[in-house]
Amino acid sequence: MERRKFLRGAALVGAGAALATPAVAANHGKTLTIVSTWPRDFPGLGISAQRLAARIGQLSDGALNVEYFAAGERVGAFDSFDEVASGNSQAYIAADYYWGGKHPGFTYFTTMPFGMTTPQWNAWIKFGGGQELWDEISGGFGLKALMCGSTGTQAGGWFNKEINSPEDLKGLKMRIPGLGGNAMSKLGVSTVSLPGGQIYENLVSGAIDATEWVGPYNDYFMKFYEAAKYYYTGGFHEPGGGLAFGMNKAWWEGLSDWEQAVIEAACYEEHAASHEENIAKNGEYLNKLITENGVQVRAFNDDIWDAFGEASAEVIAETRAHSALAAKIDDSFQASLRETGTMMAQFEGTFVNQRNRVLGLS
Repeated sequence: MERRKFLRGAALVGAGAALATPAVAANHGKTLTIVSTWPRDFPGLGISAQRLAARIGQLSDGALNVEYFAAGERVGAFDSFDEVASGNSQAYIAADYYWGGKHPGFTYFTTMPFGMTTPQWNAWIKFGGGQELWDEISGGFGLKALMCGSTGTQAGGWFNKEINSPEDLKGLKMRIPGLGGNAMSKLGVSTVSLPGGQIYENLVSGAIDATEWVGPYNDYFMKFYEAAKYYYTGGFHEPGGGLAFGMNKAWWEGLSDWEQAVIEAACYEEHAASHEENIAKNGEYLNKLITENGVQVRAFNDDIWDAFGEASAEVIAETRAHSALAAKIDDSFQASLRETGTMMAQFEGTFVNQRNRVLGLS
């Protein structure tokens, strides 16, 4: 109970009154009931979802009566997909890789092992055919999705021991969803997929030995350091990508062009804001984790990265083999990744490496 109070308090201090969950407006306009995969006032992701819900109500000026339900308030976190596909609610805010059991192609619309950073993913979705493919896979389940949030490149995770070789991964029990979890399984890790609100208790109890979550800003409030002191820098499993505002397709198609534009504008605005917030806050909160809580920061060595790469290649091949649609999505994703990745390495990569060398940044 004390932990829940802490999370709520910490989130609300940073959120301010503007993030209060929007109430149903006066009885006019269309109802937009949103369900989320994150708890109420959940630092980072939950606050972003509430901010988006509030913004849609604000921009629509009453044309959309917005109701927001956090995980467990209307349906369980992982029941959000079926809740919206059935039409019981109009939209969910989630990471679409949670629905990999429905179709593995959904994973590309959150993140992929050794995949795109957030700017690359944004470019693919908006200008490289990604949105059309997202529409195709989502439409098959009666849904329409838009990008609505991003955490940027995520941390490699929290471990209760140092990971110095691929052998050290064998036998670990780790919370890690998506295809990154499948790759870890190939390296001998026993993986589980837990909603965010259940990770802490499982880590503290010893039910799991390690977990990935997001990055320093979000992770600071989760207090994982109480059970796992080793915190690994950028991971292979979630290099970037985005979150989804998934809507019931029939409901979406019943909106006016203006109403659709309002929702799209709010989603794109929050997608940018959440990414920028993480960029702005991660350095500050990494320092807090180290100085206030004795966290020991580590980086995976090349042997471990090579093992990650081999396992990920197997997983991606298996994903492609699932169906013609999965292969079609992967073809588009990989082509965009290589084109943008080469350009970014030559221009942004060159500059960042030289800037850091000249300025003495580590």
